[in-house]
Amino acid sequence: MVIQHIFLPSVYTNCYLLGDEKSGSAAVIDPGAFDESILGEAEALGLTIRAIFLTHGHYDHTGGVAALRERLAGLPVYLHPADAGKNDQLFPTAALGDVTLWRDGDVVCVGGLKAEVFHTPGHSGGSVTLRCQNVLFTGDTLFAGSMGRTDLPGGSYEEIMASLKRLGELEGDYQVLPGHESFSTLEQERRGNYYMRQALGE
Repeated sequence: MVIQHIFLPSVYTNCYLLGDEKSGSAAVIDPGAFDESILGEAEALGLTIRAIFLTHGHYDHTGGVAALRERLAGLPVYLHPADAGKNDQLFPTAALGDVTLWRDGDVVCVGGLKAEVFHTPGHSGGSVTLRCQNVLFTGDTLFAGSMGRTDLPGGSYEEIMASLKRLGELEGDYQVLPGHESFSTLEQERRGNYYMRQALGE
């Protein structure tokens, strides 16, 4: 498994390439803006982008989709139905074109890699966390030492607390790769994240 972090300064969002070395296939996770480095990093790693995975439908995670699809025709885009088909500044998802809807428990393959979908609402109704091997791509649900905002349309404090509880109760440890700011581990968040500790009843 290859993971390449690409910071997108125009939207202050973390974008990731998730690649399978054996097949050379890759997915782009949360292209919040188009940046040539997304294509450049994939080429440098010998990866072919086969799909776009969206952890939720906010503009700062979806803004690069159209340009990537122009450059790489036929790319499927995966998004939870609760965030799909909207047409406002925060959720410009109707403009994404055809999307493939994924739901809790779905497993999507990137070459030989399997990404499991956890529906983790709270920041938005359609927020998901993706688990691939020992990594969690948490979008804006779980941050290092914090959690996503719940005061925007579609947000819910009760739902995000339930989502944090679900993630915190996963067995073992995982690398946590969020949608913004620094990386972490699940064990570190269990110990030191006030919101996760509250969600876990500690």
